[in-house]
Amino acid sequence: MSLLEELIRSIDEIKKAASEEIGNVASISDLEKLRVTYLGRKAELNLILRQLKELSPEERKIVGEKANAVKKELEEKIREKESQLSHTKEKKEIVDFSLPGKKYYVSSEHPIQKLINEICEFFIGLGYEVVSGPEAEIDYYNFTALNIPPYHPARSMHDTLYLSESTLFELEGTEDELREATRKIALLRTHTSPVQIRTMLRKKPPLFIVAPGRCYRRDVPDATHSPVFHQIEGLAVAEGISFSDLKGTLELFLRNLFSQNARVRFRASYFPFTEPSAEVDVSCIICGGDGCRVCKDTGWLEVLGAGMVHPNVLEEVGYDSEKYTGFAFGMGVERLAMLKYGIPDIRLFFENNLKFLEQF
Repeated sequence: MSLLEELIRSIDEIKKAASEEIGNVASISDLEKLRVTYLGRKAELNLILRQLKELSPEERKIVGEKANAVKKELEEKIREKESQLSHTKEKKEIVDFSLPGKKYYVSSEHPIQKLINEICEFFIGLGYEVVSGPEAEIDYYNFTALNIPPYHPARSMHDTLYLSESTLFELEGTEDELREATRKIALLRTHTSPVQIRTMLRKKPPLFIVAPGRCYRRDVPDATHSPVFHQIEGLAVAEGISFSDLKGTLELFLRNLFSQNARVRFRASYFPFTEPSAEVDVSCIICGGDGCRVCKDTGWLEVLGAGMVHPNVLEEVGYDSEKYTGFAFGMGVERLAMLKYGIPDIRLFFENNLKFLEQF
């Protein structure tokens, strides 16, 4: 018997055996096993096709066409059998309408994530891009590149949680040596501003981004403080950007977030990475500016910090500070959520209390 005749006979035998087994199979799981046996990668049909190289071109065509035809026929029989078994299973399934119904809980967004999404969607509408970065940072991105050199007093404001065995304050050396050492000191980021540095090092102006994320500081938990909290930083860098652009952007944002009737004011402040810098207040959403317990009778609520990007920061990332200007702003999401939703204690956001979370 020639190889051609032997292969054709093998194909016919496979077809006959598979057809009988498919017709007698009683479950979908057993049917799947048959599919693997006869149509899987290591099935006999595929082994036969590997012997085609030993045939002449005319013989290869004969065997190949027959094997493919059998393969398609078996695939169709398996589909039909699967449909038949599924239908039979559905018919056997009995529903007892006397049983009590199952209660399904509808989930809701966490208020912090809900507010982050709302803020990001607003800035996306202005053409900003949402970016992110690592929560475990190095000192250089968290402080040094943001114009906060070694031993700068602003470092003590952050109460940093260090991951390295030694901190910058335990090292000795010249300012340049300490500056270089900040590239090797690991910490948990104290704000999301490092994301601005990482993004500016990757991209050239014009640049419009917002960076939401978790931050960490050595705070004792109380009604208004948490060692873990969320911030959203914003950054815009291009030619000709002025403080007026910053004011217009933030006034539009805060009125969209709280109320179209909200008043916004800017107070001179200080941040190492912006100059000039400002604290931004919004008229109290509780009393409308008349004075109450929430605003401590001032009529104003502090909501974020902002300013024009310091030229030293632009030069640090390779931007020409004579050509480009920019503004930056940062806000604590928990504080905004407490004001927007009337939440008295920041710890409620972290307790996973369903009765609290279901309100949102």
